[in-house]
Amino acid sequence: MDKRKAWPKFITKNSLMAYGLILPSLLVFAVFMFYPLLYTIYLSFFDWNMIKPVKTFVGWGNYIALLQDPLTYKVMTNTLAYIVILLMLNCAAPYALAFILSFVIKRRQGFYKSAFFLPSVISLVVGSILYLWILNPISGPVAIIAKALGISVPIWSKTQGLVIVVLSIITTWKVFGYNFIVIYGGVAGVPSEVIEAARIDNVPLHRIFFDIVLPMSSATGVYIFIMTIVQGLQYVFTPIKVITQGGPDNASSNAIYNVYQEAFTLYHTGYASAFAVVTMALFVVLLIAEFKYVEKGVYYEN
Repeated sequence: MDKRKAWPKFITKNSLMAYGLILPSLLVFAVFMFYPLLYTIYLSFFDWNMIKPVKTFVGWGNYIALLQDPLTYKVMTNTLAYIVILLMLNCAAPYALAFILSFVIKRRQGFYKSAFFLPSVISLVVGSILYLWILNPISGPVAIIAKALGISVPIWSKTQGLVIVVLSIITTWKVFGYNFIVIYGGVAGVPSEVIEAARIDNVPLHRIFFDIVLPMSSATGVYIFIMTIVQGLQYVFTPIKVITQGGPDNASSNAIYNVYQEAFTLYHTGYASAFAVVTMALFVVLLIAEFKYVEKGVYYEN
């Protein structure tokens, strides 16, 4: 019997070489992603504080306690509000700005692109401290201008509701530049002859944006939509840690910061692991829904 026939058809010399080349990356993912993920799921079924030598198995106890805790719903509401504000500031605003610079303003585009992208290379810790000074209700520039106009500035870090808005603005300062450059590339890739034909027919600019530019750059838009959520939840930890520490009364805490708080401040490791698993499951469901319903309407050239 020919030995070559004993191998499955999908195992060839080229496929073995491909598997060999991808193996180092898979090992890195296994060590730094898959193992921590599986270990987090494992810890979610135990009562442990990272100090005791013995872990106490509690089954679904951590998940039941999580669902019965009112703080869970407050934190998730904060997270949802933060994401909605972030999407408006980092998806809708960069899209409109990229359209204006591509088809309305033709001069000094390099300056505008550099100015908008610059904050994305600056440390978010520096940005958080900078905004803490700018928005200082007593001696900050905003307070001085408001005082001259006869307006009082609230202590935003101690005000329910307002604190989420300001944290979203701080994160936007970091994320906006990258999103703008990527969206600008997608918008600039829309065929100019289509835009010119619409202008000859006297199509209003807002119809050109919604009916031509937005659909034809939707692939870039979906990418930015996902990255805004991922980067936003990643970056917001820094201003919360530097400025508010989750206050006032957990009004600025979100799912990511609450997991850190439970695990490394209160040492509720099992509970924090359960919270992390639930958060991950929710975002996986949202991602699946996005691919199922949003991805169908995406335009891919050719």
